[in-house]
Amino acid sequence: MVDKGSRVGVLMGGLSTERDISMKSGKAVSKALKARGWDVVDIEVGRDLPAKLVDTGVKAVWVALHGRFGEDGCVQGLLEVMGIPYTGCGVRASAVAMDKIATKRAVAPFSEVRLARDSVVTAVGEAPFLPAVVKPAVGGSTIGISIARTAAEYRTALETALALDAYVLVEEYVQGEEITVAVLEGEALPVVRIVPKSGFFDFEAKYTQGMTDYEVPGNIAPAAAESAQRAAVAAYKALGCGGLCRADFIVPSDGSAPVFLEINTIPGMTATSLSPMAAGATGIGFEELVERILLHAHCMSPEVG
Repeated sequence: MVDKGSRVGVLMGGLSTERDISMKSGKAVSKALKARGWDVVDIEVGRDLPAKLVDTGVKAVWVALHGRFGEDGCVQGLLEVMGIPYTGCGVRASAVAMDKIATKRAVAPFSEVRLARDSVVTAVGEAPFLPAVVKPAVGGSTIGISIARTAAEYRTALETALALDAYVLVEEYVQGEEITVAVLEGEALPVVRIVPKSGFFDFEAKYTQGMTDYEVPGNIAPAAAESAQRAAVAAYKALGCGGLCRADFIVPSDGSAPVFLEINTIPGMTATSLSPMAAGATGIGFEELVERILLHAHCMSPEVG
């Protein structure tokens, strides 16, 4: 448990393509903690992070980083070595969840939902099936993800994804509605239904105001909502996650079981982000949610004195 008198660092920015989004999350988290009376210092993350952690004298950190080097276990490992408690998932869960291919393999035995037919691709070749969703194995915010309906679109999509990662996940395109389920400390929050006006929840739809509508709780069949919530918790537990995570699904138009897409170990954290939106539907305000996550900051004990 982090003591209320402890100085807390909020890690934001970072070295990934999601830097700008992380800055927004970090600033919102920092503001919320200050409003709750915490001694907070904003830490913009670069390769000098170890020195900044020492110089600021923080006793715990709230990790508001997205993408490589922040959400993938790298920063978590550094904090473990330095003995600084941190929020969210540990090293192993962060690393596995960041890799979409590893996540599918880890979650499959525990999931009650359908996994999309998929193929791991490392070089440009023929599409294993069409239409297909092509995505880098590592990354977030829908960066580098494309929907390919023709062989030409597939080749372009593959080149786009391979520019960001050496491994690419090609998934069967499933027509349906996108939903997300946040899990807080092992408990599923209400389902959020995502309705992008463009029809595809891409980077622009996610981060441009007015481009997407959201429903909480989502207007979907109760059985589908319950199935997705169970699957989100199962994925959370199978990966050994902690704090607040968010699992994404597609609810197929044909009425079949929800399709698991991925799980995010550090979801967006502004007052209008999806996970805080879901928490708000249960009466947990943004400031309370941010503080609750901080109070569960953790760090392993060393094996030697």
